Amino acid sequence: MTTLLRIVVFGAVVALGLTGCDAFDIEDRPNPNGPALDDIVDNPTEANLSNLGIGIEASARLGLGTYLVDVGVLGREYWRVSPSDPRFTSDLLGKGDFTLGNNEFYVITPWSARYTTIRNANTMLVALEGNTTLSDGEKAAARGFAKTWIAYSYLLNLNLTAQNGLRFIEPGADEAGPIVGYDESLDRIAALFDEGYTDLQAGSDLFFATTVASGIPAGTDGYALVNRALAARVDAYREDWPGVLAALEDSFLEPTAPLTDGAYHVFSTGAGDITNPFFFPLDGNGDGALAHPSFVADIADDDDRLAKVFERTDSRTFDGLTSAFDVDVYASPTAAIPIIRNAELILLRAEARAQTSAPGAAVADLDVIRTAAGLAPYTGATTQAALIDEVLRQRRYELYAEGHRWIDLRRYGRLGGLPIDRAGDDIFSQFPLPEQEVLDS
Repeated sequence: MTTLLRIVVFGAVVALGLTGCDAFDIEDRPNPNGPALDDIVDNPTEANLSNLGIGIEASARLGLGTYLVDVGVLGREYWRVSPSDPRFTSDLLGKGDFTLGNNEFYVITPWSARYTTIRNANTMLVALEGNTTLSDGEKAAARGFAKTWIAYSYLLNLNLTAQNGLRFIEPGADEAGPIVGYDESLDRIAALFDEGYTDLQAGSDLFFATTVASGIPAGTDGYALVNRALAARVDAYREDWPGVLAALEDSFLEPTAPLTDGAYHVFSTGAGDITNPFFFPLDGNGDGALAHPSFVADIADDDDRLAKVFERTDSRTFDGLTSAFDVDVYASPTAAIPIIRNAELILLRAEARAQTSAPGAAVADLDVIRTAAGLAPYTGATTQAALIDEVLRQRRYELYAEGHRWIDLRRYGRLGGLPIDRAGDDIFSQFPLPEQEVLDS
């Protein structure tokens, strides 16, 4: 049985109860607090489906801290320092010509966590077919909700494995399909987003409460806007620039709205819930995230986004790496982590406009971001190459520690420009597939 199919999910209770466990630890465990998976599929009540909806959003946060560390460290945005686990600064930085392992936590944890969400969402899709109490509109809305989360979960895993690809599992299937390459995987993810959007448009409203919103409408309407926003990101990765612009037209993009508007993973200190996995106390000497010195060295003096890092009382050296700054993006244990927000959408439109020979419009979008950061309007060259350089520069600072820079540099073939911090370190372009996935394929 494939690794992803070892994950048995019983809705919200399991999803909320995985705060300190590896996803593989839940194999074959009965759920003492809710119905068995077969019961949900065979006798799907509205309450069962509502719990699954809550569980989908909850499980989407599992492994998120490891994902952010993976992409942030490889993109030299920061160093994740941990006195108890040297792999953050050894393995992920390629110390001593190290090669990333396919059976290590930094590969398995985010991978298995995303398939937990996919299994929850696939279970909802199967169960909806057997429900007789919900209206057609309510079922359509729930299908769109589930497909949006499935597509997003696949996308995060593909962000890690890149050319190594993915395995897709259909709702109700007992086994995952074969390994699918990068381009085909992106196409399938884009199709899933499109299917989800069609369902959301046909839907009446979600019959359960959702939490993924900040500054956008709640429920079905809000999910439709988020769906299109994420579809635009996928189209940018596919280099489908007209597709980016079309998706953004139906998203929540609004140049005059707060750049922070968008969809977020939310956290709390409540019983059974989890806190932000990327929050670390500032100026400490335990676990933390040291800002890469290049972030401060390269930023303009008048850029307000320098506030995303905190100047320490004393520089900290760990494993041969020294920084005078801590990452200061998530200010508390309950700070929300963006799924996608208005600033990214404006920058995606600037990128697509630059790629489709609309330099004036691209500059207008860039100036929204620059002005918000306290910078003067853009006065540089308006060639396509110069504008893409500026887009990437603004994405670096605006989306700092949100999981983008490594991916951005990879899709533009610029990973070679990242700094090598120690002699013998390496720049990795992708993660391997988990060992068991390769063995089972």
